[in-house]
Amino acid sequence: MTAHRRLVLASSVAGAAIVALDGTVLTVVQPTLQRELGASPAQVQWTSTAYLVAVASLLVPAGRIGDRYGHQRVFALGMLGFGVASAGVGPAPGVGWVIGLRVVQGVFGALLQPATLGMLRAAFPPDRLAMPIAVRTSVIGVAAAAGPLVGGALVSAVGWRAVFFLHVVPSLVFGVLALTVRGPERRESHGVRFDLAGALLLALSLAALIQALADPRGSAAGLSVSVLAGFAFVRHERRTEQPLLPPDVVGSAAIRGALGMLLAASAAFSGTLFVVTYVLQDAMGLSPFQSALRGLPLAAAMVLAAPVCPLVLRRAGARRTAGAAMVVVALAVLVLSRASGTVVVCGGFALLGAGFGTVMVAATQVVVRAAAVESAGVAGGLKQTAVNVGPTLGIAAGSALMAASGSTAALSVLAGLALTGALACLVLPGRTVASLTHHGVTGDRAGVPARR
Repeated sequence: MTAHRRLVLASSVAGAAIVALDGTVLTVVQPTLQRELGASPAQVQWTSTAYLVAVASLLVPAGRIGDRYGHQRVFALGMLGFGVASAGVGPAPGVGWVIGLRVVQGVFGALLQPATLGMLRAAFPPDRLAMPIAVRTSVIGVAAAAGPLVGGALVSAVGWRAVFFLHVVPSLVFGVLALTVRGPERRESHGVRFDLAGALLLALSLAALIQALADPRGSAAGLSVSVLAGFAFVRHERRTEQPLLPPDVVGSAAIRGALGMLLAASAAFSGTLFVVTYVLQDAMGLSPFQSALRGLPLAAAMVLAAPVCPLVLRRAGARRTAGAAMVVVALAVLVLSRASGTVVVCGGFALLGAGFGTVMVAATQVVVRAAAVESAGVAGGLKQTAVNVGPTLGIAAGSALMAASGSTAALSVLAGLALTGALACLVLPGRTVASLTHHGVTGDRAGVPARR
């Protein structure tokens, strides 16, 4: 591996890990933040919701900006901005400042996330993408699992403000490296125009959807705005000469199938964790720490499954690998729905981590590989959008179903959702064949693995 590819991989992993750690570490500090700032529960909820709305609504436009101006440049801007915003949250005098700066974090987080995949697509040949993506997925699993532990330790020893300083140094270091160390990455592309109207309509549709899912009180209005903006976006895309979503991305059945699978898998995964947390603490009487210990097999299995997935992909292809992994996710949810002891709970979590980690690597590899290099950013933005919207959808569904019918029924529906997502594997490629190069490859078939 060349020095440039090592730097790209390290930067991609660092960016993904920082975002994953930020998402899980905040859940631990919210009670302390609420007490010290005298905030209401609704205000504390918005410290997470405001960030999520900003990220989810801007990921695809941010990916297109990367296609236009270069992913490494956009990654640097995202990392530097994320680090500065994180540093600003630490001394924030009130919860209003925290919410506002979390929005700023979300904007820069949206810039850096698609760029982490766009840089990989530009630096690695298509037939060598699976392993870098697997490394990235493994580190995300470690960061997500470490978040509550690190956050708890920092809150106990220093205070909640220290949690936000955690991201500052690595964000600034990798941001500066991305600006100063230039490689053979494709530079600014004047052939790609940015569709501002399409970006605004898509951002409005996604922001309204996330707000509606996160806050049931305004869900009717939010869903209405989301649907109307979504229709307007589709109509605009069909009429404009250079749409935000290029034909080689939206016209690829493999990309659409992989995105559907990622949406279903992340919804089932997050919804299950939400429901099972209540089962462990309310029905089984476990403390939060005891519940966290029983969830460790999930993180371990996810970390171990990710690097194994490229080997399985090489032998079985994305269609069989991702389809089987989605079935494992569904089976894990069913096991957890009927678990009453530690051994069964840990076994269910291990299955869930193995299945979800495999789906993440296999489906992400399809999305990144099937997109042409000049559309890698927007493809990465769509992938990140799926894995940001999915958890919100899964938690909203799990919460509503649990309140209406109980935890067993909620988990059964989430297992059904995972099985439904498994059907998307039918349009994924089979075993891949030989290497395609980056040079001179454009159009809908660019980088698409062959089928058997």
